[in-house]
Amino acid sequence: MEKVPHSVCTESCQFGYQKVSRQGQPLCCFDCIACSKGEINNQTDAVSCLKCEEDFWSNEKRDMCIPKSLEYLSYEDPIGATLVFFSVTLSGLSVTIFCIFIKFKDTPVVKANNCELSYFLLNALTLCFLCSLLFIGWPMKLNCMFRQVVFGLTFSFCVSCILAKTVTVVIAFSATKPGSRLRNWVGSRVPASIVIIGSLVQMIICLTWLSISAPFPEVNKTSQAGKIIIECNEGSAFAFWSMVGYLGLLAVVSFIVAFLARNLPGSFNETKLITFSMLVFVSVWLSFIPAYLSTRGKYMVAVEIFAILVSSAGMLGCIFLPKCYIIILRPEMNTKGYMVGKTDIKTPSTNN
Repeated sequence: MEKVPHSVCTESCQFGYQKVSRQGQPLCCFDCIACSKGEINNQTDAVSCLKCEEDFWSNEKRDMCIPKSLEYLSYEDPIGATLVFFSVTLSGLSVTIFCIFIKFKDTPVVKANNCELSYFLLNALTLCFLCSLLFIGWPMKLNCMFRQVVFGLTFSFCVSCILAKTVTVVIAFSATKPGSRLRNWVGSRVPASIVIIGSLVQMIICLTWLSISAPFPEVNKTSQAGKIIIECNEGSAFAFWSMVGYLGLLAVVSFIVAFLARNLPGSFNETKLITFSMLVFVSVWLSFIPAYLSTRGKYMVAVEIFAILVSSAGMLGCIFLPKCYIIILRPEMNTKGYMVGKTDIKTPSTNN
Protein backbone atom coordinates (compact mmCIF):
# COMPACT_ATOMS: atom_id res chain seq x y z
CA MET A 1 0.00 0.00 0.00
CA GLU A 2 1.11 3.49 -0.72
CA LYS A 3 1.77 5.76 2.30
CA VAL A 4 -0.67 8.62 2.89
CA PRO A 5 1.24 11.91 2.54
CA HIS A 6 1.49 14.16 5.62
CA SER A 7 -0.61 17.30 5.50
CA VAL A 8 1.83 19.09 7.77
CA CYS A 9 5.55 19.65 7.51
CA THR A 10 6.11 19.13 11.25
CA GLU A 11 5.20 16.24 13.54
CA SER A 12 2.61 16.87 16.25
CA CYS A 13 3.79 18.70 19.37
CA GLN A 14 3.70 16.44 22.41
CA PHE A 15 3.01 17.23 26.05
CA GLY A 16 5.22 19.98 27.44
CA TYR A 17 5.51 21.78 24.08
CA GLN A 18 3.51 24.46 22.27
CA LYS A 19 3.02 25.16 18.56
CA VAL A 20 4.64 28.27 17.12
CA SER A 21 3.98 29.06 13.44
CA ARG A 22 6.93 29.67 11.13
CA GLN A 23 6.96 33.10 9.57
CA GLY A 24 6.42 33.18 5.82
CA GLN A 25 5.30 29.54 5.65
CA PRO A 26 1.88 27.86 5.53
CA LEU A 27 -0.03 27.34 8.77
CA CYS A 28 0.70 23.65 8.58
CA CYS A 29 4.36 24.40 9.17
CA PHE A 30 5.24 25.12 12.79
CA ASP A 31 7.87 24.56 15.45
CA CYS A 32 7.43 22.80 18.78
CA ILE A 33 8.80 25.02 21.55
CA ALA A 34 9.18 23.72 25.09
CA CYS A 35 7.05 25.44 27.70
CA SER A 36 8.86 27.89 29.94
CA LYS A 37 9.64 27.08 33.56
CA GLY A 38 6.50 27.39 35.63
CA GLU A 39 4.26 26.58 32.64
CA ILE A 40 2.81 23.25 31.43
CA ASN A 41 0.95 21.71 28.54
CA ASN A 42 -0.84 18.36 28.77
CA GLN A 43 -2.45 18.40 25.31
CA THR A 44 -1.17 17.51 21.86
CA ASP A 45 -0.64 20.37 19.40
CA ALA A 46 -1.58 23.05 21.93
CA VAL A 47 -0.92 26.59 20.78
CA SER A 48 -0.04 27.92 24.26
CA CYS A 49 1.14 26.72 27.65
CA LEU A 50 -0.70 27.16 30.92
CA LYS A 51 0.97 28.93 33.84
CA CYS A 52 1.00 27.05 37.14
CA GLU A 53 -0.64 28.57 40.20
CA GLU A 54 1.46 30.55 42.67
CA ASP A 55 2.20 27.63 45.02
CA PHE A 56 2.95 25.19 42.18
CA TRP A 57 5.75 24.70 39.66
CA SER A 58 6.17 22.71 36.46
CA ASN A 59 7.86 19.30 36.52
CA GLU A 60 10.80 18.44 34.26
CA LYS A 61 8.56 17.25 31.40
CA ARG A 62 6.45 20.43 31.66
CA ASP A 63 3.24 18.39 31.55
CA MET A 64 2.16 18.68 35.19
CA CYS A 65 2.13 21.29 37.95
CA ILE A 66 3.65 20.04 41.19
CA PRO A 67 3.79 21.79 44.60
CA LYS A 68 6.81 24.04 45.07
CA SER A 69 9.41 22.68 47.48
CA LEU A 70 9.71 24.36 50.88
CA GLU A 71 13.17 25.61 51.77
CA TYR A 72 14.54 26.57 55.17
CA LEU A 73 17.62 25.58 57.14
CA SER A 74 16.50 22.52 59.09
CA TYR A 75 18.28 20.30 61.59
CA GLU A 76 17.98 17.38 59.14
CA ASP A 77 19.66 19.33 56.34
CA PRO A 78 23.38 18.36 55.97
CA ILE A 79 24.40 22.02 56.28
CA GLY A 80 22.19 22.53 59.33
CA ALA A 81 23.38 19.31 60.99
CA THR A 82 27.03 20.29 60.42
CA LEU A 83 26.51 23.73 61.92
CA VAL A 84 24.69 22.24 64.93
CA PHE A 85 27.61 19.85 65.49
CA PHE A 86 30.18 22.66 65.51
CA SER A 87 27.95 24.87 67.64
CA VAL A 88 27.55 22.21 70.35
CA THR A 89 31.21 21.13 70.14
CA LEU A 90 32.58 24.67 70.46
CA SER A 91 30.21 25.51 73.31
CA GLY A 92 31.41 22.34 75.05
CA LEU A 93 35.00 23.46 74.54
CA SER A 94 34.17 26.84 76.04
CA VAL A 95 32.60 25.19 79.11
CA THR A 96 35.66 22.94 79.46
CA ILE A 97 38.00 25.94 79.46
CA PHE A 98 35.77 27.64 82.02
CA CYS A 99 36.07 24.57 84.29
CA ILE A 100 39.87 24.62 83.87
CA PHE A 101 39.96 28.28 84.87
CA ILE A 102 37.80 27.59 87.94
CA LYS A 103 40.05 24.72 88.99
CA PHE A 104 43.24 26.80 88.58
CA LYS A 105 41.70 30.09 89.73
CA ASP A 106 44.52 30.78 92.19
CA THR A 107 47.31 30.54 89.60
CA PRO A 108 48.95 33.65 88.09
CA VAL A 109 47.81 32.97 84.52
CA VAL A 110 44.15 32.90 85.54
CA LYS A 111 44.50 35.85 87.90
CA ALA A 112 46.26 37.95 85.26
CA ASN A 113 44.18 40.71 83.68
CA ASN A 114 41.01 40.31 85.77
CA CYS A 115 39.89 36.69 86.11
CA GLU A 116 36.25 37.77 86.69
CA LEU A 117 36.16 39.23 83.19
CA SER A 118 37.58 35.96 81.86
CA TYR A 119 34.73 34.05 83.54
CA PHE A 120 32.13 36.41 82.10
CA LEU A 121 33.73 36.22 78.66
CA LEU A 122 33.82 32.41 78.63
CA ASN A 123 30.16 32.17 79.61
CA ALA A 124 29.25 34.79 77.00
CA LEU A 125 31.17 32.87 74.33
CA THR A 126 29.24 29.74 75.26
CA LEU A 127 26.01 31.66 74.67
CA CYS A 128 27.39 32.98 71.37
CA PHE A 129 27.97 29.43 70.13
CA LEU A 130 24.54 28.29 71.29
CA CYS A 131 22.66 31.33 69.94
CA SER A 132 23.37 30.06 66.42
CA LEU A 133 20.86 27.26 67.13
CA LEU A 134 18.10 29.88 67.11
CA PHE A 135 18.74 30.38 63.39
CA ILE A 136 18.11 26.71 62.53
CA GLY A 137 14.67 25.13 62.21
CA TRP A 138 11.25 26.28 61.06
CA PRO A 139 11.04 30.09 61.38
CA MET A 140 8.45 31.04 63.98
CA LYS A 141 7.41 34.36 65.47
CA LEU A 142 9.44 34.10 68.67
CA ASN A 143 12.73 32.83 67.23
CA CYS A 144 12.50 35.30 64.34
CA MET A 145 11.94 38.12 66.80
CA PHE A 146 14.73 37.26 69.21
CA ARG A 147 17.46 35.41 67.30
CA GLN A 148 19.18 38.56 66.00
CA VAL A 149 18.63 40.33 69.32
CA VAL A 150 20.22 37.50 71.31
CA PHE A 151 23.09 37.39 68.84
CA GLY A 152 23.63 41.15 69.05
CA LEU A 153 23.48 41.33 72.85
CA THR A 154 25.75 38.33 73.52
CA PHE A 155 28.37 39.51 71.04
CA SER A 156 28.26 43.05 72.40
CA PHE A 157 28.80 41.67 75.89
CA CYS A 158 31.73 39.57 74.62
CA VAL A 159 33.47 42.41 72.81
CA SER A 160 32.79 44.79 75.72
CA CYS A 161 34.47 42.29 78.06
CA ILE A 162 37.46 42.13 75.71
CA LEU A 163 37.65 45.92 75.57
CA ALA A 164 37.46 46.03 79.37
CA LYS A 165 40.27 43.45 79.65
CA THR A 166 42.42 45.53 77.31
CA VAL A 167 41.83 48.74 79.24
CA THR A 168 42.57 46.87 82.48
CA VAL A 169 45.95 45.80 81.13
CA VAL A 170 46.80 49.35 80.03
CA ILE A 171 45.79 50.82 83.39
CA ALA A 172 47.65 48.12 85.34
CA PHE A 173 50.94 48.74 83.53
CA SER A 174 50.61 52.51 83.36
CA ALA A 175 49.65 52.87 87.03
CA THR A 176 53.03 51.48 88.09
CA LYS A 177 54.80 54.56 86.71
CA PRO A 178 55.72 57.18 89.33
CA GLY A 179 53.17 59.97 89.61
CA SER A 180 50.68 58.26 87.31
CA ARG A 181 47.11 59.51 87.67
CA LEU A 182 45.82 56.13 86.52
CA ARG A 183 46.35 54.71 90.01
CA ASN A 184 42.96 56.11 90.95
CA TRP A 185 41.38 54.05 88.17
CA VAL A 186 42.79 50.70 89.29
CA GLY A 187 39.98 48.39 90.41
CA SER A 188 36.81 46.77 89.17
CA ARG A 189 34.75 49.90 88.54
CA VAL A 190 36.37 50.81 85.20
CA PRO A 191 36.00 47.37 83.50
CA ALA A 192 32.49 46.97 84.93
CA SER A 193 31.49 50.37 83.56
CA ILE A 194 32.89 49.54 80.12
CA VAL A 195 30.96 46.24 79.99
CA ILE A 196 27.71 47.82 81.19
CA ILE A 197 27.87 50.83 78.85
CA GLY A 198 29.00 48.75 75.86
CA SER A 199 26.13 46.29 76.35
CA LEU A 200 23.57 48.97 77.23
CA VAL A 201 23.99 50.81 73.91
CA GLN A 202 23.35 47.59 71.99
CA MET A 203 20.34 46.86 74.20
CA ILE A 204 18.85 50.25 73.35
CA ILE A 205 19.35 49.56 69.62
CA CYS A 206 17.69 46.14 69.92
CA LEU A 207 14.75 47.36 72.03
CA THR A 208 14.14 50.20 69.59
CA TRP A 209 14.24 47.68 66.74
CA LEU A 210 11.70 45.39 68.43
CA SER A 211 9.35 48.24 69.30
CA ILE A 212 9.37 49.93 65.88
CA SER A 213 9.75 47.15 63.32
CA ALA A 214 10.33 43.71 64.84
CA PRO A 215 11.42 40.74 62.68
CA PHE A 216 8.68 38.28 61.66
CA PRO A 217 8.36 34.98 59.73
CA GLU A 218 7.68 35.34 56.03
CA VAL A 219 6.74 33.04 53.14
CA ASN A 220 8.78 34.11 50.12
CA LYS A 221 7.35 32.68 46.88
CA THR A 222 9.14 34.84 44.33
CA SER A 223 12.88 35.10 45.03
CA GLN A 224 13.75 31.56 43.84
CA ALA A 225 12.09 29.67 41.01
CA GLY A 226 10.30 26.49 42.04
CA LYS A 227 10.80 27.08 45.77
CA ILE A 228 8.87 28.60 48.62
CA ILE A 229 11.40 30.01 51.08
CA ILE A 230 10.31 30.09 54.71
CA GLU A 231 12.44 32.80 56.26
CA CYS A 232 12.60 35.56 58.84
CA ASN A 233 12.04 39.06 57.56
CA GLU A 234 14.31 41.31 59.63
CA GLY A 235 11.68 44.05 59.68
CA SER A 236 13.96 47.08 59.62
CA ALA A 237 17.11 46.60 57.56
CA PHE A 238 18.47 49.83 59.03
CA ALA A 239 18.10 48.48 62.58
CA PHE A 240 19.78 45.19 61.64
CA TRP A 241 22.80 46.88 60.08
CA SER A 242 22.94 49.38 62.96
CA MET A 243 23.26 46.43 65.34
CA VAL A 244 25.99 44.81 63.23
CA GLY A 245 27.69 48.17 62.73
CA TYR A 246 27.81 48.81 66.47
CA LEU A 247 29.42 45.39 66.96
CA GLY A 248 32.00 46.35 64.37
CA LEU A 249 32.65 49.66 66.12
CA LEU A 250 33.25 47.92 69.46
CA ALA A 251 35.58 45.42 67.79
CA VAL A 252 37.57 48.12 65.99
CA VAL A 253 37.99 50.15 69.20
CA SER A 254 39.13 47.00 71.05
CA PHE A 255 41.56 46.19 68.26
CA ILE A 256 43.06 49.69 68.21
CA VAL A 257 43.51 49.83 72.01
CA ALA A 258 45.01 46.33 72.11
CA PHE A 259 47.29 47.05 69.15
CA LEU A 260 48.64 50.23 70.74
CA ALA A 261 49.28 48.37 73.99
CA ARG A 262 50.82 45.26 72.42
CA ASN A 263 54.40 46.22 73.41
CA LEU A 264 53.75 46.69 77.11
CA PRO A 265 56.26 44.77 79.27
CA GLY A 266 55.59 41.30 80.62
CA SER A 267 56.11 37.78 79.31
CA PHE A 268 52.37 37.22 79.13
CA ASN A 269 50.96 40.43 77.72
CA GLU A 270 47.33 39.56 76.94
CA THR A 271 46.89 42.53 74.62
CA LYS A 272 48.81 40.64 71.91
CA LEU A 273 46.27 37.82 72.12
CA ILE A 274 43.38 40.29 72.10
CA THR A 275 44.86 42.01 69.02
CA PHE A 276 44.84 38.73 67.11
CA SER A 277 41.33 37.84 68.30
CA MET A 278 39.90 41.20 67.20
CA LEU A 279 41.74 40.95 63.87
CA VAL A 280 40.00 37.61 63.27
CA PHE A 281 36.68 39.04 64.41
CA VAL A 282 36.80 42.10 62.15
CA SER A 283 38.04 40.06 59.16
CA VAL A 284 35.22 37.53 59.50
CA TRP A 285 32.47 40.15 59.70
CA LEU A 286 33.90 42.21 56.84
CA SER A 287 33.76 39.05 54.72
CA PHE A 288 30.26 38.33 56.02
CA ILE A 289 28.69 41.45 54.51
CA PRO A 290 29.18 40.67 50.77
CA ALA A 291 28.55 36.95 51.33
CA TYR A 292 25.30 37.67 53.20
CA LEU A 293 24.04 40.10 50.57
CA SER A 294 24.79 37.74 47.67
CA THR A 295 22.95 34.66 49.01
CA ARG A 296 19.30 33.77 49.46
CA GLY A 297 17.23 31.29 51.43
CA LYS A 298 18.88 28.80 53.76
CA TYR A 299 22.33 29.72 52.48
CA MET A 300 21.91 33.28 53.76
CA VAL A 301 21.14 31.89 57.23
CA ALA A 302 24.07 29.46 56.98
CA VAL A 303 26.45 32.32 56.14
CA GLU A 304 25.44 34.23 59.28
CA ILE A 305 25.75 31.14 61.49
CA PHE A 306 29.18 30.44 59.99
CA ALA A 307 30.28 34.00 60.78
CA ILE A 308 28.98 33.67 64.36
CA LEU A 309 30.83 30.39 64.94
CA VAL A 310 34.11 31.43 63.31
CA SER A 311 34.32 34.82 65.02
CA SER A 312 33.45 33.28 68.41
CA ALA A 313 35.98 30.49 67.87
CA GLY A 314 38.57 33.13 66.97
CA MET A 315 38.04 34.93 70.28
CA LEU A 316 38.05 31.67 72.25
CA GLY A 317 41.14 30.29 70.53
CA CYS A 318 43.27 33.42 70.44
CA ILE A 319 42.60 34.53 74.02
CA PHE A 320 42.18 31.33 76.03
CA LEU A 321 44.00 28.45 74.32
CA PRO A 322 47.49 29.93 75.00
CA LYS A 323 46.53 30.21 78.67
CA CYS A 324 45.30 26.60 78.74
CA TYR A 325 48.58 25.53 77.12
CA ILE A 326 50.53 27.13 79.99
CA ILE A 327 48.18 25.83 82.71
CA ILE A 328 48.14 22.23 81.51
CA LEU A 329 51.36 21.64 79.54
CA ARG A 330 53.79 24.27 80.89
CA PRO A 331 53.02 24.69 84.60
CA GLU A 332 56.57 25.94 85.21
CA MET A 333 55.57 29.09 83.29
CA ASN A 334 52.52 29.62 85.48
CA THR A 335 54.36 31.80 88.00
CA LYS A 336 54.15 35.43 89.00
CA GLY A 337 57.78 35.97 88.03
CA TYR A 338 57.18 34.76 84.51
CA MET A 339 54.03 36.87 84.20
CA VAL A 340 56.00 40.08 84.80
CA GLY A 341 58.96 38.94 82.71
CA LYS A 342 61.48 38.53 85.54
CA THR A 343 61.96 34.79 85.20
CA ASP A 344 63.46 33.01 82.24
CA ILE A 345 62.26 29.50 81.52
CA LYS A 346 65.12 27.36 80.31
CA THR A 347 64.80 23.93 78.87
CA PRO A 348 67.00 21.52 80.84
CA SER A 349 69.82 20.00 78.84
CA THR A 350 70.73 16.34 79.01
CA ASN A 351 74.34 15.38 79.58
CA ASN A 352 75.69 12.50 77.59
